Amino acid sequence: MTTTDCDRAVKPLALSPSARPMRVLAAEDNPVFQSMLRTMLTKWGYEAVIARSGTEAWRILEAEDAPRLAVLDWMMPGMDGLEICRRIRSVNREPYVYILLLTARTESEDLIEGMNAGADDYLTKPFNAHELRVRLHAGRRILDLQEELLKAREALRHQATHDGLTGLLNRTSILEKLDDELARAARAGTPVSAVMVDLDRFKLINDTYGHLAGDAVLREAADRLKSAARRYDLVGRYGGEEFLIVLPGCDASDAAVQAERMREAIGATPVLTSTHPVYVTASLGVACSSHSAPEALVRQADEALYESKAAGRNRVVVHSVESRVAGCLAP
Repeated sequence: MTTTDCDRAVKPLALSPSARPMRVLAAEDNPVFQSMLRTMLTKWGYEAVIARSGTEAWRILEAEDAPRLAVLDWMMPGMDGLEICRRIRSVNREPYVYILLLTARTESEDLIEGMNAGADDYLTKPFNAHELRVRLHAGRRILDLQEELLKAREALRHQATHDGLTGLLNRTSILEKLDDELARAARAGTPVSAVMVDLDRFKLINDTYGHLAGDAVLREAADRLKSAARRYDLVGRYGGEEFLIVLPGCDASDAAVQAERMREAIGATPVLTSTHPVYVTASLGVACSSHSAPEALVRQADEALYESKAAGRNRVVVHSVESRVAGCLAP
């Protein structure tokens, strides 16, 4: 193996002082090659993770924080490099693990077999240090691109399931969550409550202070609802100035207590907009059932909300059918 000119062509990626070097698994049973790989990887700015057998390499790659770049010797005790490749690709894991296979085999059939097993690249022994460095750098570029794609996919998923103004679950998503919780409650025999929240006289806020102030009020109301909710409650924007909160495990009386906390949180202090402080209150309707369809439960919460508004706003009303009994009954 030669190291001539190995430092000239590919410069190490710039890292911030707090950034952790990329971890590279080097699976090699030969002590001489182990030492060489460790030295070179460290010199090139990587963190070397050495495995001395295929079994040890697979154990490292199964871990949650497994290296995403792997240099695997084809022939190793316990499990060979091809078997590790096949296992990694069979689980189709994310994030992707880029595999560079090392071998003394030079026949084209061997190359085909290695790539078919799931290797991304192939290097024959004895290998040139400069060539290994360039191939690792190429693998790192691919992994960086994949990470950007994953981030973009997650951003698109978030946009599809969350409201753009408030960051809460959107109408479709909160109704899906309600359906999930009702199905879980039906299996477990536990209650689920829904709270419908409507900001009082919101049109007057828009007409008086402008729509930008109205948007600020909606964002702040969403933040206050999330702060008042329990960790496992689900908060969504139902539409306009209406919000829907799903309370797993809450019967009617418990849900009324939770709803009162939310009402107080919204009206506790004025919302500071860019122009004026805006005083906001909310009316809330509560419904509870462990067996209702989502549409029926939302309808009951909506009916209670209208009762709240008719009674003077800024209050919590529990659906009349549910409030006459202890606990929750199917409609």
